[in-house]
Amino acid sequence: MPYLHPAPGPQEHPTPKDARITHSSGQSFEQLRQESLQKGTLFEDADFPANSSSLFYSERPQIPFVWKRPGFWQHSEWLDVVIDDRLPTFRDRLIFLHSADHNEFWSALLEKAYAKLNGSYEALKGGNAIEAMEDFTGGVAETFETKEAPENFYEILEKALKRSSLVGCSIDIRNAAESEARTPFGLIKGHAYTVTGIDQVNCRGQKIELIRVRNPWGHVEWNGSWSDSSSEWHSISPAEQRRLCHTALDDGEFWMAFRDFKAHFDKVEICNLTPDALEEGALHKWEVMVHQGSWVRGSTAGGCRNFLDTFWTNPQIKLSLTETDEGQEECTFLVALMQKDRRKLKRFGANVLTIGYAIYKCPGKDEHLSKDFFRYHASQARSKTFINLREVSDRFKLPPGEYILIPSTFEPHQEADFCLRIFSEKKAITQDVDGNVDIELPEPPKPMLPGQETEEEQQFRALFEQVAGEDMEVTAEKLEYVLNAVLQKRKDIKFKKLSLISCKNIISLMDTSGNGMLEFSAFKVFWDKLKKWTNLFLQFDADKSGTMSSYELRTALRAAGFQLSSHLLQLIVLRYADEELQLGFDDFLNCMVRLENASRVFQALSTKNKEFIHLNINEFIILTMNI
Repeated sequence: MPYLHPAPGPQEHPTPKDARITHSSGQSFEQLRQESLQKGTLFEDADFPANSSSLFYSERPQIPFVWKRPGFWQHSEWLDVVIDDRLPTFRDRLIFLHSADHNEFWSALLEKAYAKLNGSYEALKGGNAIEAMEDFTGGVAETFETKEAPENFYEILEKALKRSSLVGCSIDIRNAAESEARTPFGLIKGHAYTVTGIDQVNCRGQKIELIRVRNPWGHVEWNGSWSDSSSEWHSISPAEQRRLCHTALDDGEFWMAFRDFKAHFDKVEICNLTPDALEEGALHKWEVMVHQGSWVRGSTAGGCRNFLDTFWTNPQIKLSLTETDEGQEECTFLVALMQKDRRKLKRFGANVLTIGYAIYKCPGKDEHLSKDFFRYHASQARSKTFINLREVSDRFKLPPGEYILIPSTFEPHQEADFCLRIFSEKKAITQDVDGNVDIELPEPPKPMLPGQETEEEQQFRALFEQVAGEDMEVTAEKLEYVLNAVLQKRKDIKFKKLSLISCKNIISLMDTSGNGMLEFSAFKVFWDKLKKWTNLFLQFDADKSGTMSSYELRTALRAAGFQLSSHLLQLIVLRYADEELQLGFDDFLNCMVRLENASRVFQALSTKNKEFIHLNINEFIILTMNI
């Protein structure tokens, strides 16, 4: 089933107060709470019932669970998730997340809301801490390997902490036996530490970069240079020690030299918070832009650059970098590509897809870039790798200018909804290149008088008279007979049969008298169109199979005067392409007639009725294509 998103493109960044209601009743948390209070009953959630379907999707429970009562952001939007307070237990103990205090339930209730959001408790299996950080804060994650970190890594961490980002660090383990093993310097392997501060001090005439780290255990600390009781602290003044909040307590928090930090820790994870997650009045904030989109088989699921024939059909987002960083000549920005709902879709056999993105210098046109552009131009930047993670994110520095960002799966024809977020230090502008609809159709030629007709036109008039008969008008039935007889004789196109409905659509397009029939002049104009459309079809039948690939349809339509949005193109492919993503000539002809009909009707209506302009041409064509 393809993933059609109703409103692709850039959106205002939402805030918690804009949380979208997810409960099937259409009621918010406050409304449901009020209803329960009025009824005097405890809330029972029918959307996430207290039975095995909410626990597992691929197996039956191995033990008899008893649900007892004790006595959340996703995909760049805040969600109002309502749950009841029944929790799964076994022998009077909570089965999943629980606190050391058996009378404390907030963590288990939070976990239940997260499980409901993802479809079941089993759907929470696997993953990593940074994924949860994003879901609970709405932030965007970055991961750095300290041994391969950029030269300005200290500056990156300093800015992150100023923006109240969540920063964690850890030491890798090579096997299970190393888990939580203590190093000679007092650090724990495979353990999640928090970075709580970064600063500099003057020590014996040298500027030393320091970083503060916390062990969540509340004890067991670093015992090397600049640890709580190390001699280095004697070389700085008491006032400087107080400024750094230095204490010699075994409280789990400690300072260390930044060079030692990079030598002993292997990984640093940063969750950059969006403006709505920060306290009011925060001085340092990211600028955030969000794009929602879909990869749809046959139209926008083009795969990576390895697949040149389809890569160009992927969604394309224009990014305008206008302001450089303070004191710099380049612009810093983060790009985070997230595939949506893969945990929730696990029960239907969906796996996490391999995803990534590439960034190209924009040639200056506000239109979808073609295959030839990518044949001759290399990317300016790209994600470090294509990988099967929920989200792929990287940090970039590029000169001011305009760029085209292309998110994709690694393999073509793979379907998913995605959320693309761009965090920039300075204001940047984004635009969905695929969101515009532009129709440029030539004016139909004026009819020629019989005495001015060429010999070819006179022969065509004789053909018309033969088809039309005495009344000199062609009905839908006669048109059906003629078109099928002529087109089925052609060996260079794959043609099944035009239906009577299709021929009525043709007459609707060409009929100027309103009597439901074609006079000679209208029939002549249509016949010229038919020849033009036939030549277009043959031009884009690359393998001369008599059919056209749905991926080439966008180019064929543009050559015919139709620049369509990705959403509209998806609908066309769904309606006219077969399971192999191919269109025969009859499908192509039907598509062209419907599109031209819709665009001419829109033009006529918008000219006569100014209020009609409130419905844009994209919406109007989508409406008429669905009738």
